[in-house]
Amino acid sequence: MEKQFKIKAENIKQLIIPMGACYASDKITVDGEQVSFMYREEAEFREDSGWRFLSGNENQEYANDPNNWAIYECNTIANYDIDIIDYLGSPLGTELERIQGTSEFKIVSNN
Repeated sequence: MEKQFKIKAENIKQLIIPMGACYASDKITVDGEQVSFMYREEAEFREDSGWRFLSGNENQEYANDPNNWAIYECNTIANYDIDIIDYLGSPLGTELERIQGTSEFKIVSNN
């Protein structure tokens, strides 16, 4: 079954300078949930920014299913949740969690 994204490709605006690819859960891009947890790890491939975005509602079974994830330009996820933009310059090893009920994130770890 083809995924039905909350934002159509033609409606994606350029909000940030290109910075590469990221992984995001379908909870964000298909279900339209906010990013509640984001972290940056070592890149898995040349164009990879290292960013990973989750809604926080992914249980382990959901997270383990590769069909529930896709690779996007970071700009695409910024269109889904503009609150992430101020944090995209964070270094590798950074883990951020949304402060509930706000547009802000707090650092959980910055190894």
